[in-house]
Parts: sequence; C-alpha cells; structure tokens
Amino acid sequence: MKHYDALETRDPAQREAALLAALPGHVAQAQRSAPAFAEILRGVDAAAVTTRAALAQLPVTRKHELQERQQAARARDASDPFGGFSAIGWRGLLRGTGARRVYQSPGPIYEPEGHAADYWRSARAFAAAGFEAGDLVHNCFSYHLTPGAWIMEAGAQALGCTVFPGGTGNTEQQLSAIADLRPGAYAGTPSFLKILVEKAQEAGLKLSFNKALVSGEAFPPSLRDWLLERGITAYQCYATADAGLIAYETQARQGLVLDEGILLEIVRPGTGDPVLEGEVGEVVVTVLNPDYPLIRFGTGDLSAILGGACPTGRTNTRIKGWLGRADQTTKVRGMFVHPGQIAEIVKRYPEVVRARLVVAGEMAQDTMTLKVETACSGPGELALRIAETVRDVTKLRGEVELVLPGTLPNDGKVIEDARSYK
Repeated sequence: MKHYDALETRDPAQREAALLAALPGHVAQAQRSAPAFAEILRGVDAAAVTTRAALAQLPVTRKHELQERQQAARARDASDPFGGFSAIGWRGLLRGTGARRVYQSPGPIYEPEGHAADYWRSARAFAAAGFEAGDLVHNCFSYHLTPGAWIMEAGAQALGCTVFPGGTGNTEQQLSAIADLRPGAYAGTPSFLKILVEKAQEAGLKLSFNKALVSGEAFPPSLRDWLLERGITAYQCYATADAGLIAYETQARQGLVLDEGILLEIVRPGTGDPVLEGEVGEVVVTVLNPDYPLIRFGTGDLSAILGGACPTGRTNTRIKGWLGRADQTTKVRGMFVHPGQIAEIVKRYPEVVRARLVVAGEMAQDTMTLKVETACSGPGELALRIAETVRDVTKLRGEVELVLPGTLPNDGKVIEDARSYK
C-alpha cells in the first residue's frame, strides 16, 4: 500500500520523541517572533516544555480570543492586523517580510500564508485519497478571500497534479468545463459535489470524476455511498484556515489519521485539561509552523481519540472525525453560561467525575439542572453544596442531580440546551 512518505509509518515512539524534541524550540520561536504568544506564554521556560504534561500546563488559545486580539490590535493601529500571532508580514507592518498571501476568514480573522511548499501540508491527504501526479483536479473551494482553495491547490500541486480553479457557484459553467477538460478528480465540499452530480444527471450526463477529496463540512456515510454508486470514490480531510491539515481519511475508512506536523490534544470543553482516550472533547492543536506558530490552539471542534492502528500501515494516532462544536455557551434567563463555568464547579469537588448542565423548559421559563457523576451514595448534602456553587459561579439558581459514573453520554457536551422553541 502506497504512502506519501516514510514519516507515516514511523514507530509511534519515534514520532512522539521527534515531536516533543521540536516542541521547546517551537515555543521559544513563538515567544520570540509572535508578540501575542510572548504575552500569553510570559514566564514560561520554553526549554522545560518537553512533555505532553508540560504542554498541558500552557494556556489554550481559542479562535474567539485570536479574533478579539486581532480586533484590538487593529483598533490601536494598523501595524499588526494579525494581533501578534504571525511571525511574518509585509512592508509597513510589524513584520516586514515573509507573507506570500493574506486571507480573510469570517469574523473577520486574518491568516498569513508563508512561502513554504505545501504550506498547509494537504498533499498527504490527497495521497491517501488516491490522487497521483498527473491528475487534473477540479478545485471547487472558494478562491475569494478565504484560504480554502489555496490549501487544496498547494497540496495537489505538491503531489504533481494539475489544478483547474473552479471555485464556488456558476454550476452550469463548471459543468461545461468538466465536459471539456474531463478532469478525473474533484476537491471541494461534499455538498457541492452532490449538486454537480445531480445537475449532470438531469442533463443525461455522467461526470468524469472518479476520485474526490472533500472537506469543509460533514461527510456522512450515506453521501459517501451515494457518490460511490455513481463511480466517485471520495475521502475526507479535516483542515482549518489557521492550522492547515489536522487529519485525513484513508482507504481503511476507520477514523482520520493525524497529520505528521501537529501535536493534538483532546481536552474537556471550556478547559485545557486533556481527557482520557476515547472520551469526546475539544480538538486542541500545536502546529509546528514557524511562520504562524500556534500553540495549544482550540479549534472549537469536538472529536475523540480512536484506539488501535490504521490497517493501511499508517502509525499515527487516529481521531473519530468531526463530532460537533465545543462552544456550547448558552443564555439562561438573560445570563450567559459558559462551559468553563461548569468546569470551575467540577474542580471544586474531587468526588465529582463529570457534569452536564441541562437547560430545559420553554421560552422565558428556563430551568437548569446540573447532572453530576459521582460515586457518593449518601444523602443530598453534596447536591446542596454543589447547588450553592452553581449559584455562586453562574449567578443563577439550578437543581443538582447526582448520577452514577458512566451515566452521562460520551458526546463532549457540557451544556445541553433542551428547551422547546415552538
């Protein structure tokens, strides 16, 4: 079975040692070259960050914090639109060189692209999806403002493919180009691929695609099978504008294999605390990219580690894929309740294993119940104490229900909004 390179089949201990060996230098580079991380990691001895335990002690920087820092920096002056997170830029900025392109994602959030070949490391995902040098790839991610199309184009070209920049929309024009050029491969969202297939079918035509790499949204097995029935073998990859490739699907169809250039953690939503293997939590990544040196970047996505090795021979850790969003902040009786507040409550009680706040009722009649996993089976004294802490932390009254360990679903939810909005 072909692999992109020898890194994919390394002994896991060798890979872990290499990643951890690179970590102190990466932290030092971020402190030195990215003012935001100089502030976030003030007082941190980079040379001491040599283990996952040490990494887990560093703050998690979430996307909303990145956006807030960028907005604050732009409000002060125009010298650093990246809010101190980028080590590269262009003339007139804090960093005067190094950026090949700059992108705007919704928020807005601005991301730089450096000059490294395959800057977002997506070629690995294309190779796993069966793409080969010489393939013509019809790229249907947007080339406008955001980096999606460029993430895919860079990886495809690094693999030796030729790219047609289809972009989004203009369905009829795209179908005409597909009929003329006969590309064998597609890159884009799975939903737009389905639209192209259906439009071609309506015209009595069959697309020339036989392979696809999709991303940007959920890719359910039902759609995967639907495409396969129409002659298109599609695989998915998980990438973000900030981090680049995080994980990719293989022919085994068993979860997503991590990219070789990141350190991934799964943490309890609202915290920086790693969860046990198999438990659902937020995806946090440290990206070994000196141009944009993200350290413990919270993606806001939920996933879980999938145990065992990939049958394709790739030895890196696998995750279960996208399992929802970690940002479960909700408003109750006019007050916002955050996952971090639930984590704060749990930390005050060593006898509590896990907790889940359930918000129920109808509009304007909200009720809060904190379901708490604990082995304690005595009277309700613990529940009363926790209820007082709920009120202190959230400024809202709520009930507390004690349940046995293992009772709550393993879905990463800390706050469940079960209200009726009819």
